[in-house]
Amino acid sequence: MTATTALSKNPKLLAWVSEIQAMCQPDQVLWCDGSRDEYQQMLDLMVQGGTAKWLNKTKRPNSILVLSDVGDVARVEDRTYICCHKKEEAGPTNNWADPAQMRDTLRKLYAGCMKGRTLYVIPFSMGPVGSPIAHIGIELTDSPYVVANMHLMTRVGKKVLDVLGNGDFVKCLHSVGYPLKLADGSTRKDLAWPCDAQNKYITHFPEDREIWSYGSGYGGNALLGKKCFALRIASVMARDQGWMAEHMLILKLTNPQGVVKYVAAAFPSACGKTNLAMMEPTIPGWKVQCVGDDIAWMKFGPDGRLYAINPEAGFFGVAPGTSYATNPNAMESVKANSIFTNCGLTDDGDVWWEDMTEEEPEHLIDWHGKDWAPGSDKKAAHPNARFTAPAHQCPVIAPNWEDPAGVPIDAILFGGRRATVVPLVTEARSWRHGTFLGSIMGSEKTAAAAGGLGQLRRDPMAMLPFCGYNMARYWQHWLAMGQKGQATDTSWGKMPRIFYVNWFRKSSSGKFLWPGYGENSRILKWVFERCEGKAQAIETPIGNLPDKQALDLQGLDVSGEDLSELLRVDKAGWTAELPSIEQHFAEFGNDLPQGLRDELAALKQRLVK
Repeated sequence: MTATTALSKNPKLLAWVSEIQAMCQPDQVLWCDGSRDEYQQMLDLMVQGGTAKWLNKTKRPNSILVLSDVGDVARVEDRTYICCHKKEEAGPTNNWADPAQMRDTLRKLYAGCMKGRTLYVIPFSMGPVGSPIAHIGIELTDSPYVVANMHLMTRVGKKVLDVLGNGDFVKCLHSVGYPLKLADGSTRKDLAWPCDAQNKYITHFPEDREIWSYGSGYGGNALLGKKCFALRIASVMARDQGWMAEHMLILKLTNPQGVVKYVAAAFPSACGKTNLAMMEPTIPGWKVQCVGDDIAWMKFGPDGRLYAINPEAGFFGVAPGTSYATNPNAMESVKANSIFTNCGLTDDGDVWWEDMTEEEPEHLIDWHGKDWAPGSDKKAAHPNARFTAPAHQCPVIAPNWEDPAGVPIDAILFGGRRATVVPLVTEARSWRHGTFLGSIMGSEKTAAAAGGLGQLRRDPMAMLPFCGYNMARYWQHWLAMGQKGQATDTSWGKMPRIFYVNWFRKSSSGKFLWPGYGENSRILKWVFERCEGKAQAIETPIGNLPDKQALDLQGLDVSGEDLSELLRVDKAGWTAELPSIEQHFAEFGNDLPQGLRDELAALKQRLVK
């Protein structure tokens, strides 16, 4: 249960809690111990306050549905700031703000913002508690929704404070920005979803290892261990300390002989990342197990290889599109002990979202709290509706997913949603070339994204919204890590091999050429065998590609013509894309690493030949 007395003697922590208490003026301060009773207490609080509803206890045991305010439903990139002392340190792709000015702005908003509320102190570990790759944060929040979600997404409680001792931690301050006692002494009733929709700020002070979030109670805006700490702050820590914080899944791949390889993969949104992390392979005898579905922290081990942990303890997944057809293991993971946000509520007390089942329910209550039936012009669930579930409930979670030493990464995949130009799979020629491929990756916009349909949006390493500093300097850090891992132009050294995949190539008539989902195991098999030095590859101007014989296509219904197109090097397409790559790189000016300039020049030369 939450404690009213401090659970730590760390002087820096006690002083900080005292400082925030004086500024935000909560009615009480409670320290979170991470117990099951505490988690249940938060769920009960949300149900009693009208924030949440219990779901059918038979169909979905110990699970709740939460409906947010319509003005607080997603990440708010235009209200997300990197507050470092020099603007160029944030780079051209981040919103920069002067740290002193931002603190002044926020202190005015935080003043008295928790009046009538409870301030919860959440000690949390990103990664297994005590792991040499893990780091500790403390989140101060006035939201029971945040406390409950942090229980699922991180390791919370007294055990974290025991490991912390008097050490340093990342400071994470959050408020929904809706005090219940006002400056004139009057009080107001709480809302089912309190927020300050007009005044959202998600701010990062990377030099001070601090996150200040105000006004939003939703997702990564409020669960500050997620993108804010695990990527934006951690990417700066990683650069300073010589490791990597990446927006990558981690999977364990085992062949029929029991040999294991670990693969990390970075894809922009809507590219099947969670599906790959929990894949059911179609090749007999091969097994995929999940280590993590979203974030990888990688440090060099004693043997000089990169070892990765999943710093999270749960899944915070997009619900719409998730089904037993697309991702059965995700569906099994959310059968109990889960928090659902902005999904539809069926008449028998279960959740539903678009594409969850072949048949739509005849009636439900939509995420606005209104009646919904098939044919409605409104979605039953918000497109960014979410589920939060403990990772240990996943049927294919790897038995060693919480190994404090991490798992050795053999291969890294980059990918995006490309209808043309990019082949099914390409192996990079070297670590530097792989960094180049990651730096130019992107997706063609889907109908749901802002901007023109089909327009290419670059999302380097899937880190564009999440890199806590200048992205060109982040690429330089990648190159420096390769040198540390003894990678050269002719040898991978001890670094993972890098591959660029594209499950989304289309025919001229607009048909997907590759079936995807479990069939992607055929590509993983080739990647596995390349790491062992066994599978054949053909050198091309864009990298090494498999020939048709190198891929295991037994039992696969893909025509020879389609396969040829999937593995074709479209020299004209790549040549036509060069100006777009140059324009992308030009945004970073003199910060662009020389190594990437050299790779672009080399690609041009190879395409001419």
